[in-house]
Amino acid sequence: MKSTRPTLYRAVVRMTERSGKKTQKRSFNRAAMMSLSQASVVKMNRTKGDEEEYWNSSKFKAFTFDDEDDELSQLKESKRAVNSLRDFVDDEDDDDLERVSWSGEPVGSISWSIKETAGNSGSSQEGREQLKSRNSFSTYAQLPKPSSTYSLSSFFRGRTRPGSFQSLSDALSDVPAKTYAPELGRPKGEYRDYSNDWSPSDTVWRLRKGKVCSLERFRSLQDKLRLLEEAVSVHDGNVITAVLIFLKRTLSKEILFRELEVRQVALRHLIHFLKEIGDQKLLLDLFRFLDRTEELALSHYREHLNIQDPEKRKEFLKTCIGLPFSAEDSAHIQDHYTLLERQIIIEANDRHLESAGQTEIFRKHPRKASILNMPLVTTLFYSCFYHYTEAEGTFSSPVNLKKTFKIPDKQYVLTALAARAKLRAWHDVDALFTTKNWLGYTKKRAPIGFHRVVEILHKNSAPVQILQEYVNLVEDVDTKLNLATKFKCHDVVIDTCRDLKDRQQLLAYRSKVDKGSAEEEKIDAILNSSQIRWKN
Repeated sequence: MKSTRPTLYRAVVRMTERSGKKTQKRSFNRAAMMSLSQASVVKMNRTKGDEEEYWNSSKFKAFTFDDEDDELSQLKESKRAVNSLRDFVDDEDDDDLERVSWSGEPVGSISWSIKETAGNSGSSQEGREQLKSRNSFSTYAQLPKPSSTYSLSSFFRGRTRPGSFQSLSDALSDVPAKTYAPELGRPKGEYRDYSNDWSPSDTVWRLRKGKVCSLERFRSLQDKLRLLEEAVSVHDGNVITAVLIFLKRTLSKEILFRELEVRQVALRHLIHFLKEIGDQKLLLDLFRFLDRTEELALSHYREHLNIQDPEKRKEFLKTCIGLPFSAEDSAHIQDHYTLLERQIIIEANDRHLESAGQTEIFRKHPRKASILNMPLVTTLFYSCFYHYTEAEGTFSSPVNLKKTFKIPDKQYVLTALAARAKLRAWHDVDALFTTKNWLGYTKKRAPIGFHRVVEILHKNSAPVQILQEYVNLVEDVDTKLNLATKFKCHDVVIDTCRDLKDRQQLLAYRSKVDKGSAEEEKIDAILNSSQIRWKN
């Protein structure tokens, strides 16, 4: 059964040639498509006999050159029918035709322009050439025949068959579907980000807002100074520091120091910045230029923190002694040098004793750290812990350290008490507070107050008898009762309440002691005594 499509196409073409109106041509196009659809339906609606003949026949036949009904002839006939449409479009009334794009929209319309712009901007050069070639029906290229993906009606209307098939224009283009909106113009102020015409005030404003800007356009000294003055006027330390970094990089030291000498705010920021980054060389040059000898000496002295070797640090500190410090600072530098010198001697000697293992204190309590570069109070505690009984003439003697560095009595007693209590050397603790008067009588005296002595002893787990002895030495009665109650010194509480003749407080404390204990019996004996006149 031969295809009826070529014959139908010829009929459509003849009818179209007779009509010169644009509306009639469109009607014939629709009629052609409807006819093709009906032909397809007719072909599908076969009779039962035709179906049996169709299923009993075979489409595979031997090849012959004279066979007029083979599929190749049908294909050629359909191809000629499609190509004959070119004559239909290129006739003399071509100017009256409305050109339509592959998406079905009139060429030259607004929607067509937007889509064409989007396709041209997002595709490659090859894609753009393909888009040009299919802008209208006026230029026809030989289209490849897809395998039953497109219908002939979609060839005209730009729509795919119902289902999941894509349009022909989408298949030929690799450009993804996008929605494009007209690009709005930027504010003119934003284009200044890419220019170099900022004034000093604009530059400082941008720095304060955290925006990126280049300071390289400020080349002359006057421009740089105006920029610095503008930064100082806004009182923003970050902006001032940023401008100073730029000036430090682009100006010589002499010019920079000279200009900052009359700008004290910027000068203070630069000094602080140099201290923070540790640029001691430039800082010393700045102090030398400004004739600030004391600050120059202090900056030089601060460099000892970067020296780790003890011997080299000691030699460096020795060079700092002659620098122009104030009287107080000069004494501090001298003490620092003397302390480090002693620490080196003590460290070498104790390391030797510890390695030999002949000293009991080092065997029972091995050292946990080196004493080098430690503060004076730490060195005193170390000496009270390991060298408390040494003679005053030795470098490691606590008394020697006290006299050499003029340590106050309170500081010395507090440090020695902590060291000896940690060793539970209660005899040394007692001797620390025992003094003799000019008549030979002994008396306990504590420069730090006995209430602090009691707290330190309790912290180091002192026995109750020792705690009671020092609690009784507290002069304030309320403080004594509070400490005695807190640390369970029962005898002190009972005796104090008896001395105060406070029966109610004694009865209240009786409920806090253990039943049947010696403390309870003592309280009962005091309460039953007729010799005491109670206040309440």
